[in-house]
Amino acid sequence: MALVRASIPVGIVVRKTPGVTRWAAWAWKVVAVLPGAGPAEWRELRREGDAVEYHAATLPLELFSTDTEAYQVALASKIPGVVVVLRENTDPEGDMPWVPTLVTASPYEGQDYMDSGDGLIEQVPMPLGLMAWVRDFVLEHHVDEPFIKRKRDRKRVDLVEDGKGDARIRQMADVYRAPRGGLGQGES
Repeated sequence: MALVRASIPVGIVVRKTPGVTRWAAWAWKVVAVLPGAGPAEWRELRREGDAVEYHAATLPLELFSTDTEAYQVALASKIPGVVVVLRENTDPEGDMPWVPTLVTASPYEGQDYMDSGDGLIEQVPMPLGLMAWVRDFVLEHHVDEPFIKRKRDRKRVDLVEDGKGDARIRQMADVYRAPRGGLGQGES
C-alpha cells in the first residue's frame, strides 16, 4: 500500500498576557488554529488592555495514511484537538520569544512532544471544518489491521540449565548453594 499524504495550511493563534509572577513578565499560550489561513508572521489580531492575540505563523497540517488510527483517536476524544509546538527563539534579532514549529492532528505524535517538555506545547480544539477534513481523510484511507496474537513455539527451553556457573566445571548442585558449616568457621 502506497503512502498517501494530504496537507492544509493552518494559522497558529498565540495569546500574550501579563505574567502573574515577578520571574515571568509575560505568559504565552496557543489558543486557536485557523484552517486555510494565509501566510503571517506575528500579525496582531486583537488587543484587549495588555492581552494581545497574534497570528504567529501558518504551518502545514499534514495527514498520512499510515497514521489514520491516531486521527481516529483524536476525533473520538471528548474535545478533538490538534497539538501545536513552539520552540524558543534562539535568534538574537528575533522580536518574539517563540517560533511556531509544528501542528499535528496525531495525539500520539503530540504526546511525544509533550513528554519532551521542550518549548511551548499546547493542544487546542479542532475547528469543525478541520474535523470534517480529518474525518474524510480517515474514512478514505483507513485500513483496519487485524490483531494477530503471537504464538509461542513448542521448543522446550527448560531442558538445559544455562547460566549456572562455568560450563567447563562439572557440578551436580546449584553454584549458589549456601556454604557448609556455621558462621565464622572458615572455608565451606
